[in-house]
Amino acid sequence: MTAPKLGRSTIAIHGHAEPLKEHDPVVFPIMQSSTFVNAVGSEREVLYSRYGNNPNQVAVARKYALLEGAEDAVFVASGMGATALAHLAVLRPGDHLVASRWIYGGTQRLFDEEFGRLGIAVTYVDAMNPRTWRKAVRKTTRAIFVETPVNPTIRVLDLAPIAGIAKEFGIALLVDSTFSSPINFRPLEHGADIVITSATKYLNGHSDVIAGAIAGTRSVIEEVIRLMRVWGQSIDPHAAWLIERGMKTLAVRMQRHNANGLAVARFLEKHPGVSAVSYPGLESHPDHEVAVRTLDGFGGMIGATLKGGTAAAERCLKRLRLFVHAPSLAGVESLVSEPRLTSHKGQAKEQLAAAGIAEGFIRLSCGIEDAEDLIADLEHALAR
Repeated sequence: MTAPKLGRSTIAIHGHAEPLKEHDPVVFPIMQSSTFVNAVGSEREVLYSRYGNNPNQVAVARKYALLEGAEDAVFVASGMGATALAHLAVLRPGDHLVASRWIYGGTQRLFDEEFGRLGIAVTYVDAMNPRTWRKAVRKTTRAIFVETPVNPTIRVLDLAPIAGIAKEFGIALLVDSTFSSPINFRPLEHGADIVITSATKYLNGHSDVIAGAIAGTRSVIEEVIRLMRVWGQSIDPHAAWLIERGMKTLAVRMQRHNANGLAVARFLEKHPGVSAVSYPGLESHPDHEVAVRTLDGFGGMIGATLKGGTAAAERCLKRLRLFVHAPSLAGVESLVSEPRLTSHKGQAKEQLAAAGIAEGFIRLSCGIEDAEDLIADLEHALAR
């Protein structure tokens, strides 16, 4: 008899759900060891935590691959590490990358400051216009990169036309879906070849780990692992254990993030001190139709532009009590940041405008507190 297909919450807890034997630990233990005994003369795989094959590293990667619907996955030391290694697994000197103009500031710095030194050219395009993607493809183009939902503006891209172009030209489509988690969105189901996520965010969910993850075909992940071993970006066993523990509650946490995000977005949309709100669950969002069609939930991320510009944003941030002003996001606690001072720090006004970041723009990450308390906190902070 074929085993029934498991739901995502069950997978997040049990993985493959293999039966436990008597006296097996219910919770997978931490293998806090850098190295393991290797039999003399054995040709079996050498276990070494720098190689990424420590049992904790392997266990969390298998579970994540199942959640994304991928053949394989690997965790590395940060989200930026995942972005770098995923691209280097498919790009070589002389290759060309087409990237969305709407991407995380750290990713853009990687492309602008480092890829050129490696002989990789990058062209940025209007993310919402499929024709620009097609026109940007060259004979040397080997990959397309997009981020959806977009950090920090929370725009949502329709992957189907972009995936169609990638397939037509035989190039890889890489998607960073950190802001959704595999509970809300699984890019491989929409034509992507490689999924990148900052495991620091929703996967772990407790603001106590830095890590990144990559999922895709086995051949791609094997190349990522080869690069990881050379560049030294393996994740620590304890960090892997913490992420695996955090993933057990991923589905229920996302339900609360989704509910709180929508409640807070609706409050902000009606507030007289807010000129614009970007949240895909709102009917007013320009990508609402795409979000309803492709996402299983709208997440806890909200972009809000305050009337009064930078001064109003700083006044609001100083008065918040529950929303913590910090550069990261997607924890169980609510967090808030001003992208011009964090993810997009140092960018010119023209670059910020092109990225959709206006004066007075803040990014809110709604945690899993009581929604009414979060709304009261914002009401206090926005009061004149």
